[in-house]
Amino acid sequence: MKNYYKVIIIDDDELAIENLSFELKAYPQLQIEGIARNGFSAKKLIPKIMPDLLFLDIELPDMSGFELLRLLGEELTWEMKIIFYTAYNKYMLEAIRNAAFDYLLKPIDRDDFANMIKRFFEKTEAQPTQAAPLHIQIRNLSPLNQTFIVPSLTNDLQFLRPDDVGYFKYNSNRKLWEIYLCNTPTPIALRKNVSAEQILSSSPVFVQIHQSHIININYLVMIKDKKCIFYPPFNNVNDIQVSKAYLKKIQEKFLML
Repeated sequence: MKNYYKVIIIDDDELAIENLSFELKAYPQLQIEGIARNGFSAKKLIPKIMPDLLFLDIELPDMSGFELLRLLGEELTWEMKIIFYTAYNKYMLEAIRNAAFDYLLKPIDRDDFANMIKRFFEKTEAQPTQAAPLHIQIRNLSPLNQTFIVPSLTNDLQFLRPDDVGYFKYNSNRKLWEIYLCNTPTPIALRKNVSAEQILSSSPVFVQIHQSHIININYLVMIKDKKCIFYPPFNNVNDIQVSKAYLKKIQEKFLML
């Protein structure tokens, strides 16, 4: 476990800040590194601190929490868990839960807060960080290697870089896309409304090779008998085939690398 995790609070309610800060004192691993009371200040603070955990109020004086995240965009280049922090009624929060690690209601319920922090530690410590292969790191010096965001089925907001991703596979039984990463043995299920077009628009290195497969072309070694051969750590994946409809396009893309 890390010695500590950096926390930032974005809220314009002083009492709410005090209450949240008090609750966080029970967890010495969580250290508050900064507080911002509007979106403009938060936009400067977040990339500077690069927090592990962000408590984000939805209604800020100058913008919404959602607008703040959109403005940050490419500046979010690290792994960060976002907890939307709001006084909204529970029945109004379903949309928020679809795009966040978690949410917290004002005033804070201590049991809910404890369960949320426990889940944060479990999620954060579950998988060790694994560096991408050297050839991927070299290719990713390109400015095209920008952070993108995908919402998972478990309500996490995943901040990823293209080199984290080997491929996407459409699960026809569950009717959703799954993402296969370098540093986790099991795929992450994406929300059912995430389309192939949205995935492809996330990065130019993502290329569709079949109706049910989108690959990171940087991991592709060759195409042999219409089968994709990949660099480690995906070298044991041998069941991904290129369909005839996509073969020419991927060949052209591969030759451009």
